[in-house]
Amino acid sequence: MQSRNPVFGRSEQFARGGHATFDTRTPTAGDLQDMYAAPSATAYDTGRMTLDDVVMRTASLFAVLLVSAGIAYQLVKPENFGVVLVAALGGFGLAMVVSFSKTIRPPLMFAYAAVEGVFVGGISRAFETQYDGIVLQAVLGTLATFGAMLALYKFEVIRVTPKFTRMVLIAGAGYLVFTFINLGFAIFGGHSVYSVGGLGLLISAFGVGLAAVYLVLDFDYIDQGIRNGLPERYAWTAAFGLVVTLVWLYIEILRLISILRGR
Repeated sequence: MQSRNPVFGRSEQFARGGHATFDTRTPTAGDLQDMYAAPSATAYDTGRMTLDDVVMRTASLFAVLLVSAGIAYQLVKPENFGVVLVAALGGFGLAMVVSFSKTIRPPLMFAYAAVEGVFVGGISRAFETQYDGIVLQAVLGTLATFGAMLALYKFEVIRVTPKFTRMVLIAGAGYLVFTFINLGFAIFGGHSVYSVGGLGLLISAFGVGLAAVYLVLDFDYIDQGIRNGLPERYAWTAAFGLVVTLVWLYIEILRLISILRGR
């Protein structure tokens, strides 16, 4: 979890503790007694990331996403799918900028939440029009998967090791490339791999499983970040990662249910 971000070298958080900050006066017996009696410093006092920080920031990003999704669900009709596609590409672009930026950018994270909300709301409306009740099923499936993966992580049924992380990241990169190739076929060729019988079902199920496993990486990032005392601002990074993964998981579950119901 150690970050190599060069910003740390100029951060006030890392500037503290130099010899110039020490009090050279010899403490008295009263000073020592006061220090001993004082309560221990918490992560909040030292400006470090806490679980509450991650929860609050995740909730704020989700609030923006849900409001945007609700508006899009009401206004974006299935025949206006171009708006959904533009929002999907815009959200992906913002996610890449945030992920590869050397600084933590909450405004861009909120922009992502708003744009991605248009995509989520628009595509949910399209699926709901074709399969009544599918959005509720996908939401419940996402919540259930989140709870299950959290339990598997907490009880150490799934352990995040370097090898495990590498395998998941490689699989994720491959699936991302496949997604763009399939999108190209769907736009220019009129056909999607997901519509090819059992193959589409297997690929969709793999996507759901991969997104679920990515949640474990998010949980581990948060856990290790708190243990290692990452600065509070990294709670934004953790929250952003959770939101991105949950949106991905929801879309994958939505598609899987549609394939099952279509069969």
